[in-house]
Amino acid sequence: MFSLFLAGGLDAANPPNPTIHGRAEADSIVLIGPDARQQLVVMQEGRDATRSVRYSTHPAGIVEISATGFVKATANGEATITADSDGHPSASIQVRVEQFDQPQAVSFANDVVPVFTRSHCNAGACHAKSTGQNGFQLSLLGFDPGSDFEMIARQSRGRRANPAAPDHSLILLKASGEIPHEGGARLERDSEDYRTIRRWIESGLPYHPESEATVERIAIFPRNVVAQPGSRQQLAVTAFFSDGTTRDITRAVQYEGNQPEMSEADEHGLVSFANRSGSTSVMVRFQEHITVFMATIPVGGTIAELPKPANFVDEHIFAKLRVLGLPASKICDDQTFLRRVTLDIAGRLPTLEETRTFLASEAPDKRSAKIDALLESTDYADYFAGKWAGLLRNQVGRGQEWVAQESYAFHSWIRSSLLTNKPFDQFASELILASGNARENPAVSWYRVVKDQKEQMQDIAQVFLGIRMQCAQCHHHPYERWSQDDYFSFAAFFSTLKRKKTPKLPAEDLVYHSRTVAQMQNPISGQQLKPRLLGEGDALEIPADRDPRFELATWVRAKENPYFARVLVNRYWKHFFSRGLVEPEDDIRPTNPATHPELLEELARNFAGSGFDLKVLIRTLCNSQTYQLSSLPQENNGADEQNYARFYPRRLPAEVLLDSINDVTGSQNSFNQQPVGVRAIALPNEKANNESEFLTVFGRPAMDAACECERTDEANLGQSLHLINSNLIQTKLNANSGLAAELSKAGERPDADRLTELYLRAVSREPDAEELAMAQSHLAKKRQLAAESEGKLTPEAAERQAFEDLLWVLINTKEFMFNH
Repeated sequence: MFSLFLAGGLDAANPPNPTIHGRAEADSIVLIGPDARQQLVVMQEGRDATRSVRYSTHPAGIVEISATGFVKATANGEATITADSDGHPSASIQVRVEQFDQPQAVSFANDVVPVFTRSHCNAGACHAKSTGQNGFQLSLLGFDPGSDFEMIARQSRGRRANPAAPDHSLILLKASGEIPHEGGARLERDSEDYRTIRRWIESGLPYHPESEATVERIAIFPRNVVAQPGSRQQLAVTAFFSDGTTRDITRAVQYEGNQPEMSEADEHGLVSFANRSGSTSVMVRFQEHITVFMATIPVGGTIAELPKPANFVDEHIFAKLRVLGLPASKICDDQTFLRRVTLDIAGRLPTLEETRTFLASEAPDKRSAKIDALLESTDYADYFAGKWAGLLRNQVGRGQEWVAQESYAFHSWIRSSLLTNKPFDQFASELILASGNARENPAVSWYRVVKDQKEQMQDIAQVFLGIRMQCAQCHHHPYERWSQDDYFSFAAFFSTLKRKKTPKLPAEDLVYHSRTVAQMQNPISGQQLKPRLLGEGDALEIPADRDPRFELATWVRAKENPYFARVLVNRYWKHFFSRGLVEPEDDIRPTNPATHPELLEELARNFAGSGFDLKVLIRTLCNSQTYQLSSLPQENNGADEQNYARFYPRRLPAEVLLDSINDVTGSQNSFNQQPVGVRAIALPNEKANNESEFLTVFGRPAMDAACECERTDEANLGQSLHLINSNLIQTKLNANSGLAAELSKAGERPDADRLTELYLRAVSREPDAEELAMAQSHLAKKRQLAAESEGKLTPEAAERQAFEDLLWVLINTKEFMFNH
């Protein structure tokens, strides 16, 4: 059976009997005016059949319908559209055409500007760049139709549009390629878009924004589908206007695939899927309104039984794997789990004693007990304090000694917050509300680094809300709902903050509320904007004697805040699973949907319901079977990159890798103004990067930005050379107090015991038979060289060289450098 659908928020499920649906609020189509159009969507047993059915209309002459399901009005009257398919019942829908003999007014904002957007005329690389193009400038993506109208109709003495001779209008001649145009031909003369602009010019360039209906929202059908690899899906898009009317805008919107390698949409709303499984989405934009189409593409076939879910994380992940037909890898073994979870929670390798104890234990709950023990360790606080110090830009730069002291205090405040498991909403609130001087309130140090009020707003939005506001400073955000007014009214929460010098404290060490009315000017409109919360209604009326940050902090930490909990759980999901449910992890918006939206929402609800307890969140993630899956692929899941059918290996962060090399070689870090032996994960600021080429080469962030993207994990030649032959690595291998020297002196111990210890320390497992035989062979070779050297190479030196070689080989393996 199949069903015929029009655009509008209809459920993607097929009704039990063949039916024809119009809008969700109506069961028929109404086309008003000679230019009215409507895209139909035919779903047959859950799949698109729009282009495979036969269409007919009765009586003829009222509407015309193409083989692609696109309906055009041809005369006033009523008709029935029927769709037939061999072997299936037919379905039909009523259509009524009104006012066909009355040309409808062309709206500049609703009809003309979308043509520029779809043709990319108002893209950032063309006429919407800051200086325009060849004297012609449009607003980015048409977000300011008023200025666009002025530029076309009135600037340059109106030479761009000629109502007396529309076809000779410069804007049409260039766009159609009839005269030279750097951007090439953008419109065909016989196209609907060309005719729309021509009719607007011919009608006298009307622009009446005060009387025209405005678009309040757009809807797409279908919103979600399960599609086959290589198939196609027709979309239909409806605009809902302020006067209560609706209109099909399927061919007036702009489509953009979020995963171009998986799906692409043409200008008619036809989405083509690649021969790949997984989740994909297409963004649909009309004016400032955005919606998203999502599709799940299964592998096909049946899968073996999945592990038994341990919690709701597994229920969501495994449910999607079933839909996709993706098998899950096996649960990882104990040694892999121990190394993985210790690196992820504590930022270090398991000790030899920890490894032996854990592998020997037969306790059924030893994995969850290990998670708890790691969360209670100071290593956990050290590791995650470094993560948050980077995001909160705990920089010293070229500051004086007092700046370094503030930096240490700020890091200590972050660390103690994690050590005491301070609720994360309280942590965020204390940072936002920080006042006074950094010696008494270390959180004030954040305002020392982030001094600009607009930057303060941008960082808070990105770090604690997952919203990137930077683009909205100059123009309406191209992928978001945020306008310039949103930007400056949100920045107004910080507009009353001042800094001052005090006689007994370092310069600019005091942050305070200036007791003035909070407001910030939009430089484009000149309007003074009062503080307004993102996505909320009216601006807030805050008296001058009250710090506006109190309202901001209250809203940020509220359980019902739609952003706060989601971005935090997504950050931590990426930390433990290598990939965020939303990527990038701090860019959460409707046009960048999660791979598992229901899981993201449940994680956020669970986190807020726990009192924003970070340890509860980590326990939930690490105790899941999903986290404990092996990284070894099984048939059909090796190409999976977004559904967590297996654990995704990732290279150790720079600090963790350096500490791990120290642990396995028996050496220590040495940094200026730091205790000897300080762990790299415990470094408070970016200063050590200037001393350590290793940390810089392997991507430790310089703490210049409030973005996870500042940390890099890409491989490069410099990293390989550093591990192979840098003085740093050689010094650690050759240390007289190092592990190689220690093992070489333990001659009374069997070779197998010493080699087993080496493997346990480096990769948390015993060597297999082949590895053990190769290592023993290398030891024997070195001993033989010593015996044949006639005293030039002593047995002790040969033994030490052998263990140094083996250590060098181990730290250069992917097994050592990656968490897997």
